[in-house]
Amino acid sequence: MTRDELVAYCLAKPGAWPDEPWEGDQVAKVGSKIFAFLGAGPPPTVGLKCGANREIADEWLTRYPDSAAVMAYIGRSGWNTLTVGTGIPDDEILEAIDASYDAVVAKLPKRERPVT
Repeated sequence: MTRDELVAYCLAKPGAWPDEPWEGDQVAKVGSKIFAFLGAGPPPTVGLKCGANREIADEWLTRYPDSAAVMAYIGRSGWNTLTVGTGIPDDEILEAIDASYDAVVAKLPKRERPVT
């Protein structure tokens, strides 16, 4: 999967929009919240909410020790960085994007949730 495909998949989610809150760093947001940090690479990376807590998110680190890492600064709350094309199947990355998006949408105030 290329970075362009990764970005396109994230931005195809209902209500998703791109932002660059820090110079050179692109994120995908829904409402006012980030659901994916989109690293430029190479290889491309995506930072995602990979579980409700660190224990659940650590399953990614166990399954893919060379392709998943605790995300800097916010990793303690269940966010990981997944590296594309280095061992994690593309379909699992897409499922992880879906799960991150769903987790963030569930926490949004009703007025910010996308209409589906």
